[in-house]
Amino acid sequence: MSLPENAPLRPLPAIIFASRWLQLPLYLGLIVAQLVYVWHFLVELLHLVEAAFGNQEALRILVTSVGYSPEVQITSLNETVIMLVVLGLIDVVMISNLLIMVIVGGYETFVSRMHLYRHPDQPEWLGHVNASVLKVKLGLSIIGISSIHLLKTFINAANYSEKVLMWQTIIHVVFLLSAIAIAWTDRILHPAAGPAHGAKTGH
Repeated sequence: MSLPENAPLRPLPAIIFASRWLQLPLYLGLIVAQLVYVWHFLVELLHLVEAAFGNQEALRILVTSVGYSPEVQITSLNETVIMLVVLGLIDVVMISNLLIMVIVGGYETFVSRMHLYRHPDQPEWLGHVNASVLKVKLGLSIIGISSIHLLKTFINAANYSEKVLMWQTIIHVVFLLSAIAIAWTDRILHPAAGPAHGAKTGH
């Protein structure tokens, strides 16, 4: 005997199902974190512009933030410092993108539908997102962020010890292997998500 489509839930299942809204403060907190990242991006960008116009205090802040040794004396903005600062800004953007993916995708998957399918700005990936897809996308995003960090370290390798360089490389490889393992496991568990599934659904 099947239940009506809109049959009300019994009290206990209704309470358990409603508990998903406890995640709402977590996603709102991530929005606050997003605001902090925007502020940090604007401050770093302002320091870069000021240093380009010869502001020594802004230059000192930038040199410190990109990880130069305190003994290194830099009196003017050079290509290496600019590259490291820009990579830092890209890093902030990528982490911000990761936050958006977690906020929007996580809310849509675990809390409530947003009904964005008719909105012109709906993210392309949101139409087919689920917990498995979200895990793979998060893994790839973390690899991208780790790659930026590793590139910054290699560009500024003279200011890091061999131990730091080695461990950053090892951690990056572990992230890469973990993402491959997650994607491979997801493909095994959901083989219908491949080309056959696309043909079956008409996509």
